[in-house]
Amino acid sequence: MSALDGLYQEVILDHSKRPIGKGELEAAAGTLTATHHEFNPSCGDEIDLAIAVDPETGRITNLAWEGQGCSISMASASILSQLVRDEELTVAGAEERIAAFRQMIQARGTEEPDEELLGDAVALQGVAKFVMRVKCAMLGWVALEADLKQVAAQQAGA
Repeated sequence: MSALDGLYQEVILDHSKRPIGKGELEAAAGTLTATHHEFNPSCGDEIDLAIAVDPETGRITNLAWEGQGCSISMASASILSQLVRDEELTVAGAEERIAAFRQMIQARGTEEPDEELLGDAVALQGVAKFVMRVKCAMLGWVALEADLKQVAAQQAGA
């Protein structure tokens, strides 16, 4: 195992043991909220991911999740939560990162991921080699994508 693979493995294990963002969503009055449940029938992993979005700025003010599953799915949700918090992402910024993460996973190691855009999420690049684990890594990201669509629908209906 290379030093980089070891570091990536350490990042995944750390996030799965000490998850960031796990818990109930706290949302300020006036924010738009959405929750989505995502389930992986092939392994039983599942997650409920909720967001709060400031309707004026489009910034995601909070992201919280609850779930159960393998270390990859739980670490991926934790890494996503940290990315949203640290970068103070807007809806557009989150959509950009979801697309970049999906591209990284689908490229199966044939392209270098944008580390500046994805942060610790690049640690999950090696998962792409294991087809059965791709859905595990994508679980939280797909849930966030669904939440963003719910928020957009709320804004359109307002």
